[in-house]
Amino acid sequence: MILKTFWQNKSKNKDKLAVIKSFSDKFNYKTNIHLRFIDFDMMGHVNNSVYFTYLEIARTKYWEEIIKWDWKKTGIVIAHAELDYILPIVMDDKIAIHVKTSRIGTTSFDLDYQIVKLRGNEEVICSKGKTVCIAMDYNTGKPTAIPEEEKQKMLGFEQL
Repeated sequence: MILKTFWQNKSKNKDKLAVIKSFSDKFNYKTNIHLRFIDFDMMGHVNNSVYFTYLEIARTKYWEEIIKWDWKKTGIVIAHAELDYILPIVMDDKIAIHVKTSRIGTTSFDLDYQIVKLRGNEEVICSKGKTVCIAMDYNTGKPTAIPEEEKQKMLGFEQL
């Protein structure tokens, strides 16, 4: 009986899609992604593993265009990657990815992503994701401090 009462009194979470939609207006960077024939599975939609390739393309463009990350000085490795699938992407879709730095630590930082279908002036959310990125000294193979110049660019662009 206690479990039943506890369960009934548990507060209900908001609809997941409603939470994700409120997440969408907080991004300053967006890039279009070109869909390739090889991205699609037998069901006619983008295979779930390909989404992570899309995130990689988007974050690389973000780092090159906005942050101007100096790869010769400091590398980056991904320590964690996650993605929530909301709607499938099919052959005729045009998509874009929003990217933002959401947290900056000493040696690591988080990037948030939102993949959207472009329908005229409207964006329909397909998925959202996150990666934890580690600044890496490739010579020692160990984490290193995020370079101050890149850190300041992330802070300024994202207004953190």
